[in-house]
Amino acid sequence: MRKLLLLLFFTLSLFADVRPLDIKAFEALHQQGVPVIDIRTEPEWRQTGIVPGSQTVTFFRPDGSYDLQGFLGKLKALGITKETPFVLVCRTAHRTHMLGQFLSQKLGYKKVYELAGGIMNWKARGKPVAPYRP
Repeated sequence: MRKLLLLLFFTLSLFADVRPLDIKAFEALHQQGVPVIDIRTEPEWRQTGIVPGSQTVTFFRPDGSYDLQGFLGKLKALGITKETPFVLVCRTAHRTHMLGQFLSQKLGYKKVYELAGGIMNWKARGKPVAPYRP
């Protein structure tokens, strides 16, 4: 029975995962109007800027805590449902990977993407950033 449960878990994991996007794939989705959600904190947005057109919705607080219901409410206010594709962005994709896995595997969001390497990869490739405006 335990082997069956493990097999089921790993099978579901194959179908419900956050999907990393390289710069080219990210740009293609962004140009199609797929929402981009930057989950970093306000000081981070101010320090590096944001991908133009992205929505700033903090998930992790500086102390590592979070407000899941508040975050989900903000996604809903942006028109994002469990069926809506969207892209998560953070500094290096570590936090987006954790959050994306949770959203897809535990909450059933089906089209969660992340910008591989985060904003640092974006900037390293010479891509434009916009200043953060509250």
